[in-house]
Amino acid sequence: MPAPNPLDAWTAAKLGCRAASFSRTELRDYQTMRLRETITWAKQRSPFYQRLLEDFDESALISLDDLQQLPFTTDEDIRLNAPPLLCLSQSEISHVVTLNTSGTSGQPKRLFFTANELEATTDFFHHGMCLLAHPGDRVLILFPNERPGSVGDLLAKALRRLGATPIMAGWPQDPAATAALLRREQPDVVAGTPVSMLAVARHSVATGLPPIRIQRVLLSADHAAASVRRGLTALWGCEIFEHYGMTEMGLGGGVDCTAHAGYHMRESDLLIEVVNPSTGTTVADGEIGEVVFTTLTRRGMPLIRYRTGDLSRLLPGTCACGSPLASLERLHRRVRGGIRLDGAGELSMAMLDECLLNMDGIADFNATYRHGTPDVLELEITAVSGHAIDAARLQAAARAALENMTPVASARSTQSLSLQVTVSPSRNIPRRSGKRILVEDASL
Repeated sequence: MPAPNPLDAWTAAKLGCRAASFSRTELRDYQTMRLRETITWAKQRSPFYQRLLEDFDESALISLDDLQQLPFTTDEDIRLNAPPLLCLSQSEISHVVTLNTSGTSGQPKRLFFTANELEATTDFFHHGMCLLAHPGDRVLILFPNERPGSVGDLLAKALRRLGATPIMAGWPQDPAATAALLRREQPDVVAGTPVSMLAVARHSVATGLPPIRIQRVLLSADHAAASVRRGLTALWGCEIFEHYGMTEMGLGGGVDCTAHAGYHMRESDLLIEVVNPSTGTTVADGEIGEVVFTTLTRRGMPLIRYRTGDLSRLLPGTCACGSPLASLERLHRRVRGGIRLDGAGELSMAMLDECLLNMDGIADFNATYRHGTPDVLELEITAVSGHAIDAARLQAAARAALENMTPVASARSTQSLSLQVTVSPSRNIPRRSGKRILVEDASL
């Protein structure tokens, strides 16, 4: 039977409930109250929300069913309105994050956080990490940690609170060196992004040394393909936990429990919806749509009905762990993350991950779709250094796997798609500021 979820007691305390458990009705009443407060605050303090919500009367918001009366906030709104979104003076802001989205041009997104908001995220990390880290555990952190307030910094603070020892490794740019560190430190838990973690695991066995055994792994910051989870489990014999969050959420969003059925969301601070990405209407639990969230306790830069661009669904019923918190299924893909091939269906990074990351010799890859006559799918593969498969064989194997993908095979049968596959002997994994994406380039 799955272990009790430590986030339940943490959430109950936020709601003011005495018991460790709470009802969905109590939670919805709390969220409705916090939503009204957030709207009132944003209308009073933010020039952007004063304009956007000018005609909305928050006193008319009786229940969360009235949420659809509110307009959405988008990433473009953040790009164009960072200062007008602020509800406090910049002197009251302690941390600013600038996001340059891969594959796009133009103004970056800037997110602003107060010291209290960073503390709230650290508190969430503390209780969420109790699911997989225990007092006395050693935890290797493969997230950026150079700046105070970064995800690695906050995670380290949270681990110290629960009595675990963080090992700050930072981004594993050189996976062979990180694998050597892993073997030397012998941590109980490793936390990092899915593909970089798999690269480290594959480099750890490419040397021919005895296998490393890791008890538990936390994957976060990007989509974790089934091929990645299978690879890590096979190489390290680990139990895998996943976290869903983004900078706009305040870094912490939700984490799965020992039932591994979905992310239990941070519902005391975030109001989660799933909407039809085309119409914007709320879909029923169990239906796939775009994840939308509203911050309920942020005062520096609150976000109301922010469209994440991620596709998932809220799972109906109660999780096997018994938690009353909502469960969000593992992300399917990005709303705009796929490319429509000529008469052959859609191709996405998630599909490419599933196809290519099954191959032991691959540490990472970049994918670019270039429009032309014909279109070109260009794959730049980073090989596992020291792996027995040579570059030519790995290139041929990757090409064959791609040609067996249904949308690729269909497009190639009409001669509308060409493949270009290169293999790099580079030892380094590029550091990314956002999710891995299939880049679309119309320059040809």
